[in-house]
Amino acid sequence: MKNKEVIAFLDNRFHPEYQEDYDNSGFLVGDGESECTGVLVALDLTSDVLREAERLGMNLIVTHHPFIFGGLKRITDRSEAGRMVMEMVRQGVATYAAHTNLDNLPDGVNGILCKKLGLVGCTILKPIAQSVNLGAGMVGELEQETSTEEFLRMVKERLSLPWIRLSGNRESVKKVAVCGGSGAFLISDAINSGADVYLTADLKYHDFQRTEGRMLLADIGHYESEQFAKEIIYNAILEKFCNFACRISECQQSVVHYI
Repeated sequence: MKNKEVIAFLDNRFHPEYQEDYDNSGFLVGDGESECTGVLVALDLTSDVLREAERLGMNLIVTHHPFIFGGLKRITDRSEAGRMVMEMVRQGVATYAAHTNLDNLPDGVNGILCKKLGLVGCTILKPIAQSVNLGAGMVGELEQETSTEEFLRMVKERLSLPWIRLSGNRESVKKVAVCGGSGAFLISDAINSGADVYLTADLKYHDFQRTEGRMLLADIGHYESEQFAKEIIYNAILEKFCNFACRISECQQSVVHYI
């Protein structure tokens, strides 16, 4: 099995053509003709993840966030990114990313977030113009209306959250909107959907004022809201290929810590 065969499957499964214009998903570094000796799945490609792949003898790293995003003007030993590219080339390690295309798929980052929260009747929050089945965010309903306190306790438990940043005041929750990652751009869409609460990440102080009391707005953390992307990628590869090892990185954690 060559890397290019795994990459062809990933392209067909996660559709890089559905990524946003600013994104850089797909095959980023490496030799497609090399034999695949194993796949390591992570949210981000860091030096620790690279060392883990080398230690395990795996030469393909698949991530959610692209390792090369804003472009590299120099590849030298004077930057961590440059050193990592040089190390990957030396060691024959390739990398692939499924980012906003995985966000936009109905069974992607937001779909699995809805599933973890037990939401039903889920639809795309902001569909791409040419398709109601693709787009940003999702909205669905709890099977039973619940108190806000009980809902937030459930969210923290199921997503293993250390905290939730929250604004607004509602006695109960039934309709829930979600967007993994930075989702401030969907606040108006969440309000217009009639959601009682919108769960997302990377919210600024003034973002919380935009709801004007019409909806609960909750910041659950960037890593925490996208953590299940690893599960999606891992399960897809495991279901398709059985002739090489696939593992989820054990050293991956949020770069943000709480004390």
